[in-house]
Amino acid sequence: MCDNVAIKFNSVTKEYKLYKNDKQRLRAVFFKKVKPKLKKAIDNVSFSIEKGESVALFGRNGAGKSTLLKMITGVIYPTSGDVTVNGRVSALLELTAGFDPEFTGRENIYFRGQLMGMRNEEIKSIEDEIIDFADLGDYIDQPVRTYSSGMKARLGFAINANVRPEILIVDEALSVGDKAFRIKCNRKINEIVNSGVTFLFVTHSTNVAKNFCKRGIVMKNGSIKYDGKIDEAAEFYEKMVDSEIADKSKSKNRAK
Repeated sequence: MCDNVAIKFNSVTKEYKLYKNDKQRLRAVFFKKVKPKLKKAIDNVSFSIEKGESVALFGRNGAGKSTLLKMITGVIYPTSGDVTVNGRVSALLELTAGFDPEFTGRENIYFRGQLMGMRNEEIKSIEDEIIDFADLGDYIDQPVRTYSSGMKARLGFAINANVRPEILIVDEALSVGDKAFRIKCNRKINEIVNSGVTFLFVTHSTNVAKNFCKRGIVMKNGSIKYDGKIDEAAEFYEKMVDSEIADKSKSKNRAK
């Protein structure tokens, strides 16, 4: 792979096996004749993102965005094709996942850092920065099981945003804490993006995407429908959504 490429998908397909119920799933373990329904969440997708690029990923629910992100972060693997990721990934998606509830907030900083492949010396160098950003006060040394969901999200954001990632993935649905903390989060994301980190922004909002990104990728039904400059990609996505809404409206009217 070229040294300047951060993320590369080469003819990637991800297929899921869908069963009618748990009983059918269990029977399939023992009987080959029990065939599931196959669903392609990602269908023969190819693209590459260069280091330092800022890219918006557009798509309605079910377009395949989540599956694509899970493959980038290594949560799942493709059925066929190759996914290559070059650099440390920080994903601001499920902020409360990956904590040990019996560990304190401080201990979980090290735990999450180690899961990301960081050495203790690296984590130690940013520990104070993370604690200051999370602003949890004395709770930082209390078990995470005593935290509210909002407190866990604040700590999760503070860790993921301060681990000095080489690739940052952000879901626009992210909402952390009160208004003041959300402003703080947005400033941090801007700071990271402006530092030259590779940035992948998952969004439905074309206006917000234009503020962060120079390129846009539009997905539908597991395939890439458009890949180009952000203004053109945003226009393509908006027209695609308007067309889908109009088609649904026509179908409803015919059914009456």
